[in-house]
Amino acid sequence: MRGVGTVLALVILATVVATFARRWRIPAPSLLVVAGLTVALLPGTPQIEISPEIIGLVVLPPLLYASAEELSWRELRAVWKPVGILAIGLVLASAAAVGWAASLVTPLSWQMAFVLGAILASTDPVAVTALGRRLALPPKVQMLVQAESLFNDATSLVLYRVAVSVAVATAAVGWGSAGSEFVVLAGGGTLIGAAVAGVVALIRRRTEDPVLETVIALVTPYAAYVLAEAAHTSGVTSVVVAGVVLGGRGDRLTNARIRLQLHAVYGTVVFLLESVVFSLIGLALPAQVQALDDGDRAWPLYALAVAGTLIAVRLLWLAPLSAVVQRKGGIQRMNWRVPLVLTWAGTRGVVPLAAALSIPETTKGGAALADRPLVLVLTTSVVVVTLVVQGFTLAPVVRRSGIALEPDHTEREEASARCHLADAGIRRLDELSDLEAVPDVVVERLRRGLTARLDAARDRLADDNTTAAPAGSPDLVYRRLRRDLIAVEALELQRLYDEHAISDTTRRRLQRSLDLEEARLADA
Repeated sequence: MRGVGTVLALVILATVVATFARRWRIPAPSLLVVAGLTVALLPGTPQIEISPEIIGLVVLPPLLYASAEELSWRELRAVWKPVGILAIGLVLASAAAVGWAASLVTPLSWQMAFVLGAILASTDPVAVTALGRRLALPPKVQMLVQAESLFNDATSLVLYRVAVSVAVATAAVGWGSAGSEFVVLAGGGTLIGAAVAGVVALIRRRTEDPVLETVIALVTPYAAYVLAEAAHTSGVTSVVVAGVVLGGRGDRLTNARIRLQLHAVYGTVVFLLESVVFSLIGLALPAQVQALDDGDRAWPLYALAVAGTLIAVRLLWLAPLSAVVQRKGGIQRMNWRVPLVLTWAGTRGVVPLAAALSIPETTKGGAALADRPLVLVLTTSVVVVTLVVQGFTLAPVVRRSGIALEPDHTEREEASARCHLADAGIRRLDELSDLEAVPDVVVERLRRGLTARLDAARDRLADDNTTAAPAGSPDLVYRRLRRDLIAVEALELQRLYDEHAISDTTRRRLQRSLDLEEARLADA
């Protein structure tokens, strides 16, 4: 019962803190870490030990899946080359730099320093997505940051397995086998994730039961993760691939009402899991520090040195890469703002913590694995540093860099798209009117609503409320025809997106607006 009470108290604390973070417009992950750390330091607070199985199996899959669903196929194809360079090259460079620095400035053996470097080499998709939601980054920059964090798992996981095998003396370093293991992890995870997505898509096309759809959506990330892990491939990669595939086809798999329900359910699940897991990071650190030996009391300095190494390597890697990309784009003068923002957005979070917790406690001979407590403390403390320092300052860095999209830009893009949708609806009305298949009263009623939305969009004052159906008593003909027009507007919206006239963010926002109106018509 005590464990259940602790979990409930943690959920309540995390929910309250996350709610205030949204109201105060500050990064929720950063505030949650600070709150967890503060509570852990209070007298009488019970020590909380985090299980790697809970993090890896219960928390990670739905959070990764939700992050992957936000990726756009079109924008992902535009940045796949730099994403590949970062997901492989930068991870290797970061692991080597951190391992070298840790072996110099900390009492860690070179084997455990290598383990620490492998753990912290990759950015964390959960933290990156949670911090980036409220930033008005250009689509390519946002996509680059999120895609890098989602696809660099296979590289860091191979490094981690090699490093741990050396530390516990179960195998020698074999880089040929490491390369083949990378292919198995990444390739196998990709195939299993795509297969799961294909099966789920077939099932979802053949059902319109809201309860069944919700259950399928909740089970999908766990199925992708468990199947991939059972096949000894990358569960994270499998979940990410399944999320990207299904996220790009979500509008074609279900109707408006189910999409709205799934959005609400998944939003609640993600909110709760993110709130709890970031609180746990802060809560776990004091207990981990107490387990250190007396000779490791300089751990704060070690953590700052490791965090500084990660930031420096990331900037030194991104600066020349950005220069090459800009030069290919015809820009002669180097712009440091983009690599600076990309560097500062590279936070660590849940995935490194899960990896550190899964380090074996004993060597092959049965002796206690030396330096494991220090590696765990350094991992957690570096995660805390990146989430707090970079998390609280990321928004100001983005604003001062000048690359953030102005609110007017997003408003103009959305208003332009609304104009196109209203025009498509009016054209469809004209066709029906010429056929004299619909009463003139209904046609004029719909035309007034579309014209009003068109005028509002042209004035750049459109919002979700402008899509509401005109007032009046429910009418079957009106609702049927309005749903037909909504289908036409949805096709026009997809055409605008396919022709690169609007961003994926605008497409999703307007599709949700159409879904809301269609659901209201069904309920009328």
